Amino acid sequence: MSTIGDNNDQRGGDSEKITSNKEECTSCEQNEVNNITEDIDSMSVSDMSTCANCGKEGNSDDMNICNRCKEVKYCNATCKKKHRSKHKKKCDRRVAEQHDEQLFKEIEPDECPICMLPMPLDASDSLIGSCCGKRICNGCRFAMFMSEEKDLCAFCRTPPPIRDEEIIKRLKEIMNKGNGDGFFQLAGYYARGIMGLPQDWVKSNELLLKAGELGCTEAYCNLGNSYRNASGVERDVKKAIYYWELAAMGGHVDARYNLGLEELKKGNIHRAFKHFIIGARAGYKDSLDIIKEGFMQGDVTKDEYASTLRAYQKRQNEIKSDERNQAKAAYSHIDALTQGR
Repeated sequence: MSTIGDNNDQRGGDSEKITSNKEECTSCEQNEVNNITEDIDSMSVSDMSTCANCGKEGNSDDMNICNRCKEVKYCNATCKKKHRSKHKKKCDRRVAEQHDEQLFKEIEPDECPICMLPMPLDASDSLIGSCCGKRICNGCRFAMFMSEEKDLCAFCRTPPPIRDEEIIKRLKEIMNKGNGDGFFQLAGYYARGIMGLPQDWVKSNELLLKAGELGCTEAYCNLGNSYRNASGVERDVKKAIYYWELAAMGGHVDARYNLGLEELKKGNIHRAFKHFIIGARAGYKDSLDIIKEGFMQGDVTKDEYASTLRAYQKRQNEIKSDERNQAKAAYSHIDALTQGR
């Protein structure tokens, strides 16, 4: 038999259930409202664009886009064609701006895959392994030799090839895997006519182009040099600059230095020193020397020179290591003995 108190407790429980159900219903309704709001928000204005010619709005993904600047959209190809003459000057200006944004961007240097230090700027201070296709700094190569007391690849520990034919075979194997450095190495052999290969600048340039397309910035720099020096191709300074720019965009300091010199010849002092400052900040001494001259002549401000010098010294410290210093001394001694013979 229930008491009044029990009945009150029971009614209180029912009331709590009713309140709970109302809260759940309210919560469900709120969730539905939130979902609808999110759906509306997801249909953002950024998904809609206006045709630059007729002003008609449309879905951005479905509209035609300017093939050059990539920033103007049209509702169809007809509007795109009609607007071309009006858009040309603005498009040319924006394309030039985009090009310079990419050209004058500082790029972090590649690292040795073993010591993880920035690669030395002098190509002779590192070596591409024909076995694994990895570029290894001489410091790691020297440390490997001293620890194992034999000449092995510091990355994959493969013994060095004995015959020229074996080197070429290995290079072709890594080239088949899309290794740009392999194409670059073989291009160098054709350029010098070594490793049992004939001297063939045309073949060398073909390999350099492929190596550059696969990401080897040094190959683009050398291809630019070929066009400047008429090595296997007709002399073409414009093409030389084109390939130097591709190399510089990838962080190649020699190519950027060449671009700076070309800008100086044209009297484009500001653009020239932008190249030299970026090169010097990357640790390139020849660029730093020109920055110093520019400072003395008033083409570079005191603050620009000071900040560039600090960045240069910082990068030089990052590149150095005891192993690399030991390797440079040892290999220089070997070269001296070889030349003495």
